[in-house]
Amino acid sequence: MSTLFVDKPTDGAGGPRRRYLRLPPSLLLAWAVVVVAALWALAPGLFTGYSAVEGIAGAHRLAPGGEHWLGTDQLGRDLYARMVYGAAQTLSGALVAVTVGLLAGSALGMTAGALGGAADALMMRIVDVLLAIPGLLLALSVIILLGFGTVNAAIAVGITSVANFARLARVEVVRVRRSDYVEAAYGSGGTFRAVLWRHILPNSLTSVLAFSALQFGNAILAIATLSFLGYGAPPPTPEWGLLIAEGRNYLATAWWLTTFPGLAVIAVVLAANRIGRTNGGRPL
Repeated sequence: MSTLFVDKPTDGAGGPRRRYLRLPPSLLLAWAVVVVAALWALAPGLFTGYSAVEGIAGAHRLAPGGEHWLGTDQLGRDLYARMVYGAAQTLSGALVAVTVGLLAGSALGMTAGALGGAADALMMRIVDVLLAIPGLLLALSVIILLGFGTVNAAIAVGITSVANFARLARVEVVRVRRSDYVEAAYGSGGTFRAVLWRHILPNSLTSVLAFSALQFGNAILAIATLSFLGYGAPPPTPEWGLLIAEGRNYLATAWWLTTFPGLAVIAVVLAANRIGRTNGGRPL
């Protein structure tokens, strides 16, 4: 366990009181993975001097070694460089997907929970229809309508998560509406709009925002899947799902072309899920 120390104002004797917070190693490792992936996306040039799209003559399918840490692909391009530059494509796409799902789903669910009655029933039936459609099928249908590309794939993945955000947002709004302090706000003369904006919505967003971290990992996996199927970023754009797809024809002779991008996807998805499930440090 890694221990953090937080000074409290008093300890009963006039001096500061120290509280101990312990973070499990798995959580620290998850944060480390996410931070490294984010740095790859923000400043890839700091981590590699090779180009992600230009190959090196005579360096086709070289095994991992000292000069090329993760080997090279069939065109002589450094695989590590392509993974580093590909982080921007994958992570930005996942961020767009989560943003679309969060905004649209939260608006739908909170409106349904706040209005109640027939409006609630109608909106939730729309959500049920979205949940009845398999996520991959819905994403592919949206991509066919919008066209191929990373942004369109991200929007498609975001649409598939609208129903999940909407259900959670509605549940939270209904729960908060029945709280004692909300009833007290109405009893003291508060209008529906004032109580909604001051009490219901702010106290309903906590769980929805925490759920976004879990959806971020799912969005990475979904975008990588769409790119693997050929519906995401077009070659030679480096994207983790596309790297896996390009290397699948060389599994027998160049295993590293699929193994390392696949491990990157798995590591970031697991790290995002671990962070999304935690409540932070535990006071002792």
